[in-house]
Amino acid sequence: MKVRGYVVPKQGILDPQGAAVERSLPNLGFEGVSGVRIGKIIDLAIEGAGLTEEAARAQVDEMCRKLLSNPIIEDYTFEITEG
Repeated sequence: MKVRGYVVPKQGILDPQGAAVERSLPNLGFEGVSGVRIGKIIDLAIEGAGLTEEAARAQVDEMCRKLLSNPIIEDYTFEITEG
């Protein structure tokens, strides 16, 4: 199974990289852009004999909580596809 995870700063958490991009866009001629948040995408594959989508979801959720994100300051979502 293929997994794509998305990790972004929680609302209300300072995002200095997003703020820098938002301030720079008007200088490049892009007006009216706001709310820029910079995050990360994590791609991985999970394999295992008899691994169900439900078990994979539980495993990925635990990975996100324990390592791939900082649940105090970041939110995460993920999607699982066959392949």
